[in-house]
Amino acid sequence: MTDAVAEQAAFSRKCAIIAAQAADEKKATDIMVQEVRELIGVTDYFVIATAANSRQVDAIIDEIEDELREKAGIKPSHREVSPDGSWSLLDYGNIVVHVFMPETREYYRLEALWNDAPTVDLAAEAGLSDLTYSDRIAKMLGKTPA
Repeated sequence: MTDAVAEQAAFSRKCAIIAAQAADEKKATDIMVQEVRELIGVTDYFVIATAANSRQVDAIIDEIEDELREKAGIKPSHREVSPDGSWSLLDYGNIVVHVFMPETREYYRLEALWNDAPTVDLAAEAGLSDLTYSDRIAKMLGKTPA
């Protein structure tokens, strides 16, 4: 890995962690970061979180966008919102953020599509130790559900 590639990989990971921390600030649940670079090649990380309702989806997305702009100096190249507000996406190129309402996350099971992808230990790397997980996500991460 060249220095430039290593720097980009480290920056991508830093951005994914900032996004996870921002989601936690707005009380998202089931927050996970998957390193998908080796599996899909179009982005480095997926940040996936769950919000209780469409207003919280918006609040989480706005917080992530603000934090990444302030702390990493980046803006999304694309922002997408489902017509019913049950899902939103921020595409930064190196990371893609998905925030779902519970039913929508359960329907798409995006994290299961890439279940071979390594996940970031958010307690160790982001200082997020009181995260809340549903039974399905906790099992996938090898954690005890809250």
